[in-house]
Amino acid sequence: MAPAEILSGKIVSGQVRDRLKQQVIEMTEKFPGFRPGLAILQVGNRDDSNLYINMKLKAAAEIGISANHIKLPNTATEADVLKCIASLNSDPAVHGFIVQLPLDSNKPINTEKITNAVAPEKDVDGLSSINAGKLSRGDLGDCFIPCTPKGCMELIRQTGVQVAGKRAVVIGRSKIVGAPMHDLLLWNNATVTTCHSKTSTLAEEVGKADILVVAAGRAEMVKGEWIKPGAIVIDCGINHVPDSTKASGKRVVGDVAYSSAKEKASFITPVPGGVGPMTVAMLMQSTVESAQRFLEKFQPGKWTIQYNQLTLKMPVPSDIEISQSCMPKPIDQVAKEVGLFPDEVELYGQTKAKVQLSVLKRLQSQPDGKYVVVTGITPTPLGEGKSTTTVGLVQALGAHLHQNVFACVRQPSQGPTFGIKGGAAGGGYCQVVPMEEFNLHLTGDIHAITAANNLVAAAIDARMFHELTQSDQALYNRLVPSVNGVRKFSDIQIRRLQKLGINKTDPMALTKEEVNAFVRLDIDPTTITWQRVLDTNDRFLRKITIGQSVTEKGFSRTAQFDITVSSEIMAVLALADGLEDMKKRFGRMVVACSKKGQPVTADDLGVTGALAVLMKDAIKPNLMQTLEGTPVFVHAGPFANIAHGNSSVLADKIALKLVGKDGFVVTEAGFGADIGMEKFFNIKCRYSGLRPHVVVLVATVRALKMHGGGPAVTAGVPLPKEYTEENLQLVAKGCSNLNKQIQNARMFGVPVVVAVNAFKTDTKAELALVVQHAKEAGAFDAVECTHWAEGGKGALALARAVQRASQAPSNFRFLYNVELPVVDKIRLIAQQVYGARDVELLPEAQEKVAVYTKQGFGNLPICMAKTHLSLSHDPEQKGAPTGFVLPIRDIRASVGAGFLYPLVGTMSTMPGLPTRPCFYDIDLDPVSGEVNGLF
Repeated sequence: MAPAEILSGKIVSGQVRDRLKQQVIEMTEKFPGFRPGLAILQVGNRDDSNLYINMKLKAAAEIGISANHIKLPNTATEADVLKCIASLNSDPAVHGFIVQLPLDSNKPINTEKITNAVAPEKDVDGLSSINAGKLSRGDLGDCFIPCTPKGCMELIRQTGVQVAGKRAVVIGRSKIVGAPMHDLLLWNNATVTTCHSKTSTLAEEVGKADILVVAAGRAEMVKGEWIKPGAIVIDCGINHVPDSTKASGKRVVGDVAYSSAKEKASFITPVPGGVGPMTVAMLMQSTVESAQRFLEKFQPGKWTIQYNQLTLKMPVPSDIEISQSCMPKPIDQVAKEVGLFPDEVELYGQTKAKVQLSVLKRLQSQPDGKYVVVTGITPTPLGEGKSTTTVGLVQALGAHLHQNVFACVRQPSQGPTFGIKGGAAGGGYCQVVPMEEFNLHLTGDIHAITAANNLVAAAIDARMFHELTQSDQALYNRLVPSVNGVRKFSDIQIRRLQKLGINKTDPMALTKEEVNAFVRLDIDPTTITWQRVLDTNDRFLRKITIGQSVTEKGFSRTAQFDITVSSEIMAVLALADGLEDMKKRFGRMVVACSKKGQPVTADDLGVTGALAVLMKDAIKPNLMQTLEGTPVFVHAGPFANIAHGNSSVLADKIALKLVGKDGFVVTEAGFGADIGMEKFFNIKCRYSGLRPHVVVLVATVRALKMHGGGPAVTAGVPLPKEYTEENLQLVAKGCSNLNKQIQNARMFGVPVVVAVNAFKTDTKAELALVVQHAKEAGAFDAVECTHWAEGGKGALALARAVQRASQAPSNFRFLYNVELPVVDKIRLIAQQVYGARDVELLPEAQEKVAVYTKQGFGNLPICMAKTHLSLSHDPEQKGAPTGFVLPIRDIRASVGAGFLYPLVGTMSTMPGLPTRPCFYDIDLDPVSGEVNGLF
């Protein structure tokens, strides 16, 4: 019989490494910026461990794996090691993770506990009980196999001999080699016998083996004469025996008597150079396999999502009853379903979470999905169901058409929730849940805005007070104090010096004139535009007097409170595209003018950094879900009149990346299309760089009857019979408003789908008439929707229409160039969007145009502040009025947010409470802790 063919682990492992190197190249080409990651955790400093780790690091570098060696001292405790493991488990950049054994610590550490703490999906050593259990059950495709047995199998495959049906013998039963080798051979359909130190007929058993794997740890224990002729022999042993011919006085041998065994076997592994090199190669292979599994699982745009089935009831219960009857998925499950990594999600309980902005960097090379904005015709005071339609549409696209879809909506203010309007989570079977969480504190973003806004307000009055009561030198000594004999400007003070043209960094080098310019903001109290805010409707704070305490030394002034969501801080949050951009915008916010007419900013007050700290968590979008389990971002809630009335740019950008190129992001613009949609296009899209694919225009028979000349619609008052009985004449006449709003949307070059939100009092003839008028007016499509009563099922026709419209050409364009004069931009909006003949600027507004143009703010976009109840400035003018002159009472600047807002008519930024506020119906069950009442 010819001598055995040598199974060289060096050659085979080299082939494996070359294959892995090519796989990594293909991976990085398909997913730019991605690299498989391996972490090696070592405790102590054993020489042998250092040698093995260096081999692994070298192999990883050769293949293209990003390897990280974490070394803990030999004083590390079990808790220290477990803490490090937990961190590596949650790190998405780590795909393979091994703990180098033995653990070299002078503290007691349970090795079994440590190996089992490694996440099974990252346990590329295959040592955890979960992976061992899966291997023993035959789940070979869903586990990691210890590297040495895996290498042995690869060597066996190199022989070309079929394992199935062969008799295999494994000598040794260790958890690292023997036991898993037995399972691996068994599930490759060999008949396996395991031998060990207690086996009395070892030679007899070896003689039966077609395949022999030896891992006993005893030098040359298996004799050549024991081996069955033609057997495959895999020797895992590494033993040292005395050899006077070697410089070291010893040589390395295996567990098999190699010289005699190779005369009997058909294939045999040498020692060294056999199994050893394969172990490292298999570690690399498992790491690459883990990275591939990771990419399959978290591939952007590839969602595996569980939807909730609705149990519809008739009549439809109250919103809060429906919400509380739903069992939301754990929010970490929602996050996982949409492709977010654990370290990108901050849980706030079981049903809401914040999402880290780092996800944008991770997905920067991924294409965006389709961008849809939901708006409406000019509404009644009751609202026409934009939020409900937004939720219904995403439920239809997601739960029923199985498209990747995200809703991006505004966070509601507590003012309307407890005031006259109630909540804003949608309604009926189309809600964001839990609605009480959504409508109340959520994750505290609005409270953060309140704190940040009022810090600026306090800084303004405090600065004026100190400037009025102190000399230049006293102010300077307090603004730039000596600490341990050293005076130093802060970064924000350096910026102020640069703004003043003072290029000095030594506080002792300023002249008296420069000190005066530095310490004196010299704020003109009559120019202060920054007000204090509160997120509660309180009409008695619309005008107040501050500074009446004797400690303020008579420096009092008239001021006011606004509702928190009208704060420029909120507008900045909604338009910022990251922390750095938010901080810069905060610094640019103009709060007043000096007595010389120069703008005074938050940066001048020295408060920019503090604002960024207060808002560092608020800038992260909030993740929630709909009743049917589709994901929702709830983030920012700027007023839709004096601000732009849209949710955050950041939420939209993250959602567009997560849904993938074939998915949909549906966002909502506040009030009617003439306000929220126009600002969405001209302000939000201008700053975000995003381009919409479809406009969904919500219309109701009720609103159209009002525009057709129906009686006034008043909140809290029963609807007149004109709204509950069929009246096609009123509907037809009111379609003038629908036609105008369709024209407004098409003016921006975007296809329009009209969603006719059906109420139970609407007749089929009325609904059909609206659909007909919408199509004749140029809508891409118009469909009847019953989502309030049926959930996503009732918006299926709408969803399909949106899908079709998203494939149509979208030639998006802005209405105006920002370089135009301020008055020309205002006139374009008034004439093109509202239907006005012209505009008239009152003296105060004319003065502001001159001031803002002189100050360099004339090239900002325009954010019109007017009533939402009419296309004109007069809320009583319904339909589509024309020929009117739009009066501009005043113009104000939100320089940080990035727009000028002309005031059309009179409006309050602090709503009041009605005679019977919503809070009459809200209560808490003291036993269950559930919120009861209407929202």
